[in-house]
Amino acid sequence: MEMNVSNQDLEREVAPKKKGGINPVIIIPILLILGILIYIFVFGSPSNFQPISLLEGKATVVGSGVPSKNLNPTGMVGIIYMGGVIVPILLTFLMTVIVFSIERGFALRKASGKGNLDEFVRTIRSLVASNKIDEAIEACDDQRGTVGNVIHEGLVTYKALQHDDRMDKEQKMAALNKSLEEATTLEMPMLERNMMILSTLGTVSTLVALLGTVIGMIKAFHELGAGGGSPDAGALSVGISEALVNTALGIGTAALAIILYNYFTSKIDKLTFKIDEIGMSLQQSFAEFNK
Repeated sequence: MEMNVSNQDLEREVAPKKKGGINPVIIIPILLILGILIYIFVFGSPSNFQPISLLEGKATVVGSGVPSKNLNPTGMVGIIYMGGVIVPILLTFLMTVIVFSIERGFALRKASGKGNLDEFVRTIRSLVASNKIDEAIEACDDQRGTVGNVIHEGLVTYKALQHDDRMDKEQKMAALNKSLEEATTLEMPMLERNMMILSTLGTVSTLVALLGTVIGMIKAFHELGAGGGSPDAGALSVGISEALVNTALGIGTAALAIILYNYFTSKIDKLTFKIDEIGMSLQQSFAEFNK
């Protein structure tokens, strides 16, 4: 007995997907606090600076109210500390890029499914070309992931359309294409989640670094002008150091964010290409076996 399926039957209700990934509204403030703590207690640790001899022969170190021009860092960590108040912000940006890149890496790996994606595509195309729809659906259930989920929806619609006698061939082809598009649309937010953060930090990191550079140069030129004929070399060097440290941190963070953003974008494009590849095979097979 043939099964009649209406257009409404083909528009399957899909349960709302759980939002995957981590919540930036929670994570970013935590990373900001962590960045401030690292700046104060790690980069600003007395072990990163040589003791300073002050009035009355007393020796003191950073954190004891010593002017920054009197600090003498003993390594790169101490030099970074000299970058000033913009450094914790840039540290937060850097940690944000790292955290969300790791999160995207795991998410896209999960989206690829359990087995080899290229082998899965070849298997599905072969089964569909032989009109073995049930076997193809089972392969999607085994593969899972974004590609498996989308193709599963298309195959279920394909199978239902084979028994529908209320629509002509053109309407069935349109319904099959619509099913694939809707399934892809439901999966895309999971793939692109938090990608905007990487894209934004690729630009904002440079701008914040520029702000730190300008602040450092303002301090340097202020000391140069305030000293008259003999400027304070210590204060002048601190301003220049602050400018260069912020520039280095900002450019490094921006470069990392852009590289990772482009890498993950290429991974997403690969997944969508695989979906389109199988979707085309589905439509060609349907046109061949359903006259």
